[in-house]
Amino acid sequence: MISFWLRSAFAWVDTFFAAALEGLEGVAGLGDASIAAIGLALPFEFLTIACWVGSSNGLTARLAAAIGAGESDRVEQLKRASTRIIWVLCGGFLILAAGVWWFSPLVLKDPLLARQFQLYGTILIGGSAVTSFWAILPDSIVKAHQDTQGTMWAGLLSTFTNVILNTVFVFVFSWGIAGIAASTVLSRIASLLYAWYRAAGHERRWKAELTAPQAGLFDRPVHAILMLAIPGALTYLLMSVESLAVFGLIANLPPQELAVPLLAAWSIFDRALRFLLMPGIACSVALLPLTAQHSGRGDFRRIQLELGVAQRAGWIYSLVVVMPMSLLAGPWLSRALSKTPETQTFAAEAMPWIFVGVLVSIPFFLARSTFDGLQRPRPGLIASLIRAFLFFIPGMALGYALSSWFGFSPMHGLCAGASLGLAAGSWVIHNWISRHLKEMAAEQRQPAAAFGGGRLPEAD
Repeated sequence: MISFWLRSAFAWVDTFFAAALEGLEGVAGLGDASIAAIGLALPFEFLTIACWVGSSNGLTARLAAAIGAGESDRVEQLKRASTRIIWVLCGGFLILAAGVWWFSPLVLKDPLLARQFQLYGTILIGGSAVTSFWAILPDSIVKAHQDTQGTMWAGLLSTFTNVILNTVFVFVFSWGIAGIAASTVLSRIASLLYAWYRAAGHERRWKAELTAPQAGLFDRPVHAILMLAIPGALTYLLMSVESLAVFGLIANLPPQELAVPLLAAWSIFDRALRFLLMPGIACSVALLPLTAQHSGRGDFRRIQLELGVAQRAGWIYSLVVVMPMSLLAGPWLSRALSKTPETQTFAAEAMPWIFVGVLVSIPFFLARSTFDGLQRPRPGLIASLIRAFLFFIPGMALGYALSSWFGFSPMHGLCAGASLGLAAGSWVIHNWISRHLKEMAAEQRQPAAAFGGGRLPEAD
């Protein structure tokens, strides 16, 4: 949890440096346009994360199984297969970066916003293809050896390097938004080198301790990785689709003079929401192996209890931590990140909705992680599809339409619609996992009752 929160905290670095550009360069509206450009790049960051996390999780699972079985040939086969996947990802994202450079001036009507996003988005997406995806292999090796501290230190090394490079590129070299993007890309080289160092050490020790290597190869190693990687990647990808739809909706809403302030304010709101969601997401990550462990023992009643504890902890966290922070620190954050009155007003209006967003989002992440722990990724993917296309995106459009109809602030309408969509998505998957666990627990009790209510024969 500490690791997740620290990484998310440093994700604010680019936003704070972007807010300082207007004073440094003396261009009116440059700060808001830069913040909005970073917000527009967020869906593409989620796309990167989706591909990265999906590939890493699939590779980690296969590597861990092969390492545990002592199948050294299969480990080497998986490493070679992962490099083919990485090359495809790099090529695809370089093409995507070229598309951002080409289409930004054609799609975005505000020329200053278009230029800032063209620079930031192209450098960030193209650079990630080179410095981010190549970390999939060493990071997966480190996690397969259960060295979670190694992955934590690699991530924190990257964030501290980002702060240093941002300071140099923006205040010393005066590279503006391009320097902010370049610092993010180049800072990942430090974590990449550290991950390779840790991975090499683990491999040397494992091979030295391996006394009786076992034979075994996959017929289709790339397919073996992708079978586990694709469902998880698609789930994260839908979060990117949600963000992209939001920014596309706001950018084209009338009146056009409110588009940039609304985009900048939503970017601040979205970043704050994701920051305060980190403990819930970290809890869901911890819940996955715990669920898998109890599932292997057939103790589905225990999974129900653990999920209930996690949900209650999420409610307490939302009430005790998130609500005071959003109400007390929200107005200050709005003023600190923007000098434009319209953006400050919209961002301040959005801050109380952060509490609602966190409260209704945590159950979704917990339930989805529980399904993954049960080795059933499909329900989480289906629930993500339902949330994105039936609840979240239509809810945002409906909220804006109703706010215009009744004369409320458009930011209140957008936040209310988003919160309603998030709550509906959590309700669907929460009921689904609750019913599924109840049925599995009932099936577990029935055989026990048949043997006099004692332990199952296998337990003997």
